[in-house]
Amino acid sequence: MKRERVQLEQYIKEIEPLNLEVAKKMEAYMDGLTKPVGSLGKLEQLVSQLAGVAGTMEVQTKPRVTVIMCSDNGVCDQEVSSCPQEVTATVTYNFTRGITGVNKLSEFAGADIHIVDIGVKADFNHPLIHNRKVAYGTKDMSLAPAMTYEEALEAIWVGIEETSQLVKAGYQVFGTGEMGIGNTTTSAAVTAVLLGLEVEEVTGKGAGAKDEVYANKVGAIKKAFALHHPNAGDPVDVLAKVGGLDLCGLVGVYLAAAHARKVVIIDGFIAAAAALVAYKLCPEVKDYMVASHLSKEVGMQRLLKEIGLEAHFNLEMRLGEGSGCPILYNLMDMATHTLLGMGTFEEAGVDKSNYMHIWK
Repeated sequence: MKRERVQLEQYIKEIEPLNLEVAKKMEAYMDGLTKPVGSLGKLEQLVSQLAGVAGTMEVQTKPRVTVIMCSDNGVCDQEVSSCPQEVTATVTYNFTRGITGVNKLSEFAGADIHIVDIGVKADFNHPLIHNRKVAYGTKDMSLAPAMTYEEALEAIWVGIEETSQLVKAGYQVFGTGEMGIGNTTTSAAVTAVLLGLEVEEVTGKGAGAKDEVYANKVGAIKKAFALHHPNAGDPVDVLAKVGGLDLCGLVGVYLAAAHARKVVIIDGFIAAAAALVAYKLCPEVKDYMVASHLSKEVGMQRLLKEIGLEAHFNLEMRLGEGSGCPILYNLMDMATHTLLGMGTFEEAGVDKSNYMHIWK
């Protein structure tokens, strides 16, 4: 179905901000627990956000699912990755076998994954791979725009539709994952445009790229900028000219999660680049986002700072796949289990007023 930009704008207008009244009510409740006020730091902030997102003190962290958008990138023709492009299809299929990093992390966290083929240069016939292919990969952005504006919109709507179906299935928390050789290049390009930074400031070596490959990445991005002049004032135009189908799909995941008042977890650099696009399209989406880890990619800190988020941990990870999301799910479980299960000052037999001058 052909989508128009006006349809996306209308959808975005329906996204509401965080319920601050409920968030503050949760903060007040936690201040009455038998602990120094604010002493559990980001765990308290997380629980308060969960309450504000849901609009209720009865927060839920299960079931949860990481949506993995899989697609190929034509810019791989410029040797911007040390991995052959065929790896995209191989890993996409391996997600169904339960043997990848995100599979095992999700298994431990009691989370599901949802695999979407939004643009892999291969065909699959597997019930766990959802065929929403917009194209067989993008074009080489150093020679032509990565995709048409219409294709970028279509891919965003794929993310919206897939996530909306998962909301209807009962999922409460969403994560963002991707698979696509070359997508650190597209993510760096999108980030550089939207942040107005030099390419080198946000371009890393990806999954172990050598110096020559790194130089190819920077060169391909600069050539694409010179040819296509992506418009920083129109994030969809940026995606179309120098982005990837996986990034577009993830933008849709963020928008749909916020539209349904569900928390959505950012994985690493690629997922954060998509989060930046979603934020530029709709600043209210930030209220629903939680940053999991601080990717080793050089542009990650700049991305999170622009959105106004902080990562919850730094494990020097750079796997992608959505691998940071299951770790955050565990942290979320620990936060809610603790802060919704602790005793109050009254239950603990403690006079709160006697300790506030110490605990503030």
